[in-house]
Amino acid sequence: MKLIAQISRIVVGVIFIFSGFVKVVDPVGTGIKLEEYFEVFSQDIPALQGFFMFFAHNSLTLSLIFCALEVILGVATLLSYRMKITSWLLLGIIVFFTFLTFYSAYFNKVTDCGCFGDFLKLKPWTSFNKDIFLTILIIVIFIFRKQYKDSNLHAVMAVVSLVSFGIGIYAIRYLPPIDFLPYAIGKSIPEQMKPTGIKPIFEYTFLNKKTNKEEKSSEFLLDTTTYKYVSSITLNDDKVKPKITDYFVNDAQGNVYTDSTFIGNKLLLIFKNIKDVDADEIAEIKALAKSVEGSNIEPIIMTSAIQSEFEQFRQANAITTPYFTADATVLKTMARTNPCVILLQNGVVKGKWGNHSIPDKATLADTLK
Repeated sequence: MKLIAQISRIVVGVIFIFSGFVKVVDPVGTGIKLEEYFEVFSQDIPALQGFFMFFAHNSLTLSLIFCALEVILGVATLLSYRMKITSWLLLGIIVFFTFLTFYSAYFNKVTDCGCFGDFLKLKPWTSFNKDIFLTILIIVIFIFRKQYKDSNLHAVMAVVSLVSFGIGIYAIRYLPPIDFLPYAIGKSIPEQMKPTGIKPIFEYTFLNKKTNKEEKSSEFLLDTTTYKYVSSITLNDDKVKPKITDYFVNDAQGNVYTDSTFIGNKLLLIFKNIKDVDADEIAEIKALAKSVEGSNIEPIIMTSAIQSEFEQFRQANAITTPYFTADATVLKTMARTNPCVILLQNGVVKGKWGNHSIPDKATLADTLK
């Protein structure tokens, strides 16, 4: 049993470090997922709507804490650091995440739990099963918590804590230091929009009228006297679909401008919304757009704000750069800060800058070399 306890400690530590790291480099993404969960809870449980909406509005802070805590607990578990306290924290956090993944799978709400951020997408029931596996291991750790030989590596844990929170804060203030998204530097947006050419693998569910039991089949059964069709799923859906399926850009009149963004050098000035943008950021964006006018770089604004509201915002701030609309979810994926600057060259992402590191014309020119 002691060997099982040690194996459990190592496995849980490694998984928590990996899971926490791929999320702490992009806590904004995890925050979006948490916000979705809390908004769903507020709708499904009206009596606690205010409670859940409070957490929804503070989802980014919670995300930073959870992501950093995963890394810290993973390292603490591997180092056998204060296992009595660590085991309680492990148990608490796995109960929370197991509940989220079960809710997601059973009720088909928030179908991507974000367990491994954008690095690895898991289906709801796969995520839940993963958490059940971890729960079993953590229960073993909890049972043997008093028998582990505690280390006194206080300095190491202090550094791990500072680094974990530091990475998360940097990612929030600037952009993810490691970008797993399809709009990362070096990736081609139009190439990722093309069909994959992979043939879908279907799994059909039929009701056997003779036995009154459901049966699964890889082929569509034509014997309607025996079988009644119930449902079907695509087993390799994540491989069949293009990585980008929702990138659409329209002008104020509703004309499609998507393909035009892939021609030449386009400087995308992204305003996900107009509520969280301060005057200094607006001034920097305007100056950048003005500086590249007449060059080989065409600046355009992309926003998901309501057109009438953005018109007022544009006029109030004397913004003359042409603007286009895109889906809010797309812009949240493309840009983790608001505003955000993305430089495209024939649809390939050449550079990305957050709202605290808006580039100048010289930086853009160097990026295109």
